[in-house]
Amino acid sequence: MNYRSDLILYADNTDFEFSAFPGLAADLGNSPRVALIGTYLPRRCGIATFTDEVARSLGALPSPPQVDIYALTEPDCALEYGAIAGRVSPHDRAAVRNLADQINASGADAVWIQHEFGIFGGPDGETVVDLAQALAAPLLVTFHTVLRQPSDNQRRIVRQLLARASRVMVMTRSGRELLIAEYGARPQQVVVIPHGAPDRPFIPSPASFADGSAAPQLMTFGLIGPGKGLETAIAALPAIRARYPDVRYRIVGMTHPTLLAREGETYRESLIAQARELGVEDNINWDNRFLETDDLLDQLQQCDVYLTPYPNLQQSTSGTLSFAVALGKAVVSTPYEHARELLGDGAGVLVPPGDAAAMANGVLALLDDPEFRQGVRQLAYQRGRETLWSVFGRRSLAMVKEAVSPAPYLPARLEAPGSRALWTLCDGTGMLQHGVLSVPDRTHGYCIDDNARALIAMHDGKHLPMAERRRWSVTFASFIQHAWNDGEQAFRNFMSYDRSWCEERGSEDSYGRTLWALGATAERALDDDLRLWGRMWFDRALRGFAAIDSPRALALAAQGAASILRTDPQHRGAQGLLERTGDMLTSLLAEYRRPSWPWFEAVLAYDNPRLPLAMILAGECLERSEWTRAGLDTLGWISQRQTGAQGQFRPVGSEGFGQPGVQLPFDQQPLEAQAMIEAAGAAWKVTRDCAWRTVANRAWQWFFGVNDRGVMIADLASGRCRDGVTPRGANLNCGAESVLALHASYSAMAAFAGSITDGVRGHNPGGLDDSAASGIVHGGTGLAAA
Repeated sequence: MNYRSDLILYADNTDFEFSAFPGLAADLGNSPRVALIGTYLPRRCGIATFTDEVARSLGALPSPPQVDIYALTEPDCALEYGAIAGRVSPHDRAAVRNLADQINASGADAVWIQHEFGIFGGPDGETVVDLAQALAAPLLVTFHTVLRQPSDNQRRIVRQLLARASRVMVMTRSGRELLIAEYGARPQQVVVIPHGAPDRPFIPSPASFADGSAAPQLMTFGLIGPGKGLETAIAALPAIRARYPDVRYRIVGMTHPTLLAREGETYRESLIAQARELGVEDNINWDNRFLETDDLLDQLQQCDVYLTPYPNLQQSTSGTLSFAVALGKAVVSTPYEHARELLGDGAGVLVPPGDAAAMANGVLALLDDPEFRQGVRQLAYQRGRETLWSVFGRRSLAMVKEAVSPAPYLPARLEAPGSRALWTLCDGTGMLQHGVLSVPDRTHGYCIDDNARALIAMHDGKHLPMAERRRWSVTFASFIQHAWNDGEQAFRNFMSYDRSWCEERGSEDSYGRTLWALGATAERALDDDLRLWGRMWFDRALRGFAAIDSPRALALAAQGAASILRTDPQHRGAQGLLERTGDMLTSLLAEYRRPSWPWFEAVLAYDNPRLPLAMILAGECLERSEWTRAGLDTLGWISQRQTGAQGQFRPVGSEGFGQPGVQLPFDQQPLEAQAMIEAAGAAWKVTRDCAWRTVANRAWQWFFGVNDRGVMIADLASGRCRDGVTPRGANLNCGAESVLALHASYSAMAAFAGSITDGVRGHNPGGLDDSAASGIVHGGTGLAAA
C-alpha cells in the first residue's frame, strides 16, 4: 500500500455527465432522501426550532424530498419526539458512530448537519467530526456560528467539517467570506441561504404615541443568558420612560437550560434587581417560557420596536431577528453580522454594543417620528420577502441536489482501457509511483510494489499491444531483480529517482506481492526465457520468505504459489506456502470469529478480499474443501460489508484502516475494487454461482461513477485512473497503483466474461450482448447467498 496523502487534488462532483441508473440518486429532477441532523422539537432551543422549520419548508415544496430527522438529545432525555428516524446523545462517541451506520444503511442521498459548538459532545462539540467521518452520503453542514477568533480546537473542527462537506450553508455573506478567508473553505463549496421566516401580512402600528392613546410596546425574545445583552436594554429604559411613561418592555423567554442547571435564576434575578434600582421595574413584563412559533409570531406582531442588544458581534444568525424583519417590525439592534446584513440601508437602526444611551436614542427616534418608523418597517417587510420559509425551502432543495451524487454514465459494454496512461508512468528504470494529475511525479521515485503489479499486468493485459507488453515486461522484471538484497535475503521496496535504494529491506507485503508477480511470470509470461526467470526467482526468494507471517503478505504470496502449482503440481515450496497460508488464516478466523464478525482480524484494513481469495486458492490447490468453504463464506461477508444501501460498491476507506470496530467510507481506492473483482472471479470458478458475477460487476461499475460521490474514476480512452473517491469527490491524481488497478480489473472482468460465455452459451468475443453475460455490465446490485 503506497497511497499518497500529501497532495490530493479534488474535483467537484457536478462536472460529470450523468444518466438514469437504478439504485442511485440518478435523476436529479427526482426528490432525494435527506437525513437531517440537529436538535429538534420539543427540545427548547433555537436550532431545534430551526431544524423543525427546515423539515417543514422542504415538506411544503411541490415535489418534496423525503426528510429523515435524527434528533440530538441530552443524556437521559425524556422528551417524546414522535415520528422521527432516530435520536442520539452526541456525548456518546459509540452512539454517534452507530448513528452514522444507521444513516448509511438507510439509503440517504444526502446528510444535512446543523452545527453549533454547544450541541455536540466532547471539547467544543468535537463528536461532530466522528459523525462526519463515518457518513458515506454527500454531507451538507449549516454553520449557525462562524467565529472570527476561534480556539485552535474550534478551528480544527470547522476545517475537518469543511474537508468532508460537499456543500456548506451559512446565513450571511460575512459568514461565507469568513469561512473562505480564515478557514480555507472553497468558494464554490459555500452557499448563502438567509434564515427562513414566516409569511404574515403587514400590520400597521399606531400613527403616533405622543397623544397617549397607545403605549409603545418593546420586545426581546430568546433563551435568557448573559450573551443577550439585556442589561443594556434595561439601562436604556429610564430615558425612554421619561418620554413615554407607559412604555412596556416584554422580555420573553426562559433561562437557558445550561445556565439554569448551573446557576438557577441568578441571572434573571440580577436583571430584575437592575430594573428595580433604575425605577423601571413596572415597565417590564417578564414572560418566563419558551414560545411555540405561532405564539411568538402573535406577540411579535403586537410589538412596535423589537430589540436585539447582543454584545457578541460574531453572532452569525438570529432566528427571531429574521422573524421580526419578515413581519415588518421596527428593529433596534447592535451590529452583529446578521443584523448588519438584514437591517442595513435603512431597514432598521444599528447601535454600538453596550451603549444604553445609543439604544435609547434609537428607540426614541422610531417612536418620535411616525414617518421614519413607517419607512423602516416597510423596507424591513420587503426585505423579509426574500427570506420566507417557502423561498428558503426552494433554495435548500437546490443546494441538496447540487450535493447529491449524480447518476453515473456507464459504458454500454465492457470496453478495454487505453494504454497511454500506463506508459506515461514508465521509464527505463521501471514504473514511477505517483502522479500530479496525470503527470508523473519523480519526487517519490519507484517501488517494487508497483513494478510487481505492472509485471502481472503485462502477462494478463491482453488488451495491451503485444510489442509493448514484451518490452515492458523485461523492464519491470529487471527492477524486481535489482531490488533483491542478498545480504538481507529480502527485496527492497522504495527507490528514489536517482536509482538509489531508500532501505535495505522492504515491507513484508511488498515481499509477498513480489512473490505473486514471480509466480504469475512463471505461469503466464509471453516469453519462455521470462517464464524460466520467474520460476528461478520464485524459488530463490521463497527461502527468504519463510520467516514472514503477516496475513496479507502470505495471502499475496499465495497467489504466486497457486500459479506455480498450476505449472508444476508437485512443487513442494509452493505447496508449503499454501499450507502455511491456509493454516494461519484458519487459525486467525477461529481466534477472531464472532457471530456478527466472521473475519480473520479484529479490524478491517486494505486489500481485504485477498484474505478469502487466498483461502479459496489454498483450498482448491490442496483439495482442502473446508478452506474453500471458509474463503467463500468470508468473501461473501466482506462483500456485503462493502455494499452501500443503494447497491453500490463501498470499499473500506483508508481513513478507517486498522481501527477496531470502525469502518469509515473514505478515502476509497481503486486497489480495493480490483481485489474484489479478482476474488469474485476465483469464487465464480469454484461455484459457478451468479452472485459472484454481481459482486464483480458492482466493483467494476465503481470505476465509472456507481460510487458514493457519483464520480468517474476511470477514463477508458487514456487508461487513466484517479487515485480514489474522497468525501469531496475524486482525487484527481493518477498514480501507478490506481492506473494498474484499472487495467488489472479490466483483465479480470474480461476473463470473467469469457468464462461465463464459455460455460453458458459458448464464446462471445464481440462483447457482452449475450444475456447470460450481460450482468458484467448492467447486472443487479443485490448479493445473493454465496
